[in-house]
Amino acid sequence: MLDEPELDAERLALDRSLAEALAARIAAGPHARADARALALREGLRNAGPVEAAVLHAVHGRMEAAGGRRFVASGPLSAVLAADRWGQVTPVADAETALGRVDPSVSALIDLGERPWWGRLLARPDLRVVEALPDDRAGTPRALLISCEPSGPTGDDRTFWVTDSPLSDVRIRADLAERGLAATPMTQAGGLKLYAIAGYVQPEDGRLHQAPGALSGVIGSAPIY
Repeated sequence: MLDEPELDAERLALDRSLAEALAARIAAGPHARADARALALREGLRNAGPVEAAVLHAVHGRMEAAGGRRFVASGPLSAVLAADRWGQVTPVADAETALGRVDPSVSALIDLGERPWWGRLLARPDLRVVEALPDDRAGTPRALLISCEPSGPTGDDRTFWVTDSPLSDVRIRADLAERGLAATPMTQAGGLKLYAIAGYVQPEDGRLHQAPGALSGVIGSAPIY
């Protein structure tokens, strides 16, 4: 004969409470802005250990998808990162296709890759980086999430800046440091260079007006957890 499992009443009550809380949160709808989502997630992570943090990231991501946000992914790494974070993702052939799919309900996660697709954002003020994965402090971002939604500072951010300056990374970083900006090189291709600047820097920040490069600018920012 098969023995029936003995259910722990306390754990069962916790499971029911979790299901009820999740249903109520989904019914309340998503946050309207990327920075609001980041602040809400950071609040939940405040006292969370590594296991709880991983679960919270997944739960928040899937709540976003359940609330109507859709995602496309370009590149093998983005496909994995997007599926892990949001659970639902539509793969597309290339970065250009992904950017063309972005609208108020669709965001695109794109591998940094070997082509300077991110340089296109200099001419697209309607599109911006709102997240960068991996997004932990120890990791180096390998994919950028592009959206047309508004976003602002969250208190712990990276700002992404593009330049066509032919100067070396050492000289560019030194120039930015003199302006009070700590920059880390991310990638370069096609005569363009992408840097991550510590903190939230607005596109019109005066410190960047005379920064290296004839063609340069901020293309968005992303929270760090």
